[in-house]
Amino acid sequence: MATCVLLMLREVSPWALASVVASVSLLWLVVWTLEWAWWTPWRLERALRVQGLKGTRYRLFTGDLRETARANREARKKPLPLGSHDIAPRVQPMHHSTIKEYGKLSFTWFGPTPRVMIPDPELVKEVLSNKFGHFGKPRSNRIGRLLANGLVNHDGEKWAKHRRILNPAFHHEKIKGMMPVFSTCCIEMITRWDNSMPSEGSSEIDVWPEFQNLTGDVISRTAFGSNYQEGRRIFELQGELAERLIQSVQTIFIPGYWFHMQVLAHQKQQKDESDRCRDPQNSP
Repeated sequence: MATCVLLMLREVSPWALASVVASVSLLWLVVWTLEWAWWTPWRLERALRVQGLKGTRYRLFTGDLRETARANREARKKPLPLGSHDIAPRVQPMHHSTIKEYGKLSFTWFGPTPRVMIPDPELVKEVLSNKFGHFGKPRSNRIGRLLANGLVNHDGEKWAKHRRILNPAFHHEKIKGMMPVFSTCCIEMITRWDNSMPSEGSSEIDVWPEFQNLTGDVISRTAFGSNYQEGRRIFELQGELAERLIQSVQTIFIPGYWFHMQVLAHQKQQKDESDRCRDPQNSP
């Protein structure tokens, strides 16, 4: 039987064989895309609605991404009134409008993936503390694993192993020992503010970058034993990686997009170089 098959393959033209392989591959890709972009979202939406949840209708491929982007643009055009603490419509306008229309227990769509909003603290506790694997972490794509692969992305034994490694660093006695560093960083920031003030009158300070620098300074001194000025390049690279990750998340629903992300790999290489700078003993 095998001999007959080999003889038949020899008689078939290479172009015909290539056409068959290409047709089968194309058919598989079409079936996979339909299952990923239509069948699975339709099944999940039906299951959610059967359980009594309400939410937006699924739109092929994009879900609510376009509506979310439009709502964000509209929210940015309307500055908050001075002294207002009603930040939800500005920070999460899509979630805010969804809750107003469908209730607190509702869902939206991130591409072909539904996102359920859970308002009940007991349900949230059940999700976060579940130890049976019923509520797994969302699987990140290749770009997400390239840029941000840490404790928040792990499950099961891998999560437990990383948690055991990190636990000693956050022991309360260890935190107490860091208080002098916290105090020094805060005093230096306040002194810098005082020096930037004019001798008379008042001055305006943008505290957003100041607190970013404060956070970086504290981390640098407690974790690496250096000040923020020496570790500035490290935090600049991490900031660039965060921006790249946000860009990748916004296009996460496009199949095959990761093939065009060589720039991200270069950014990852730079971050690895910065990691070696943090630990001179491991540098070549």
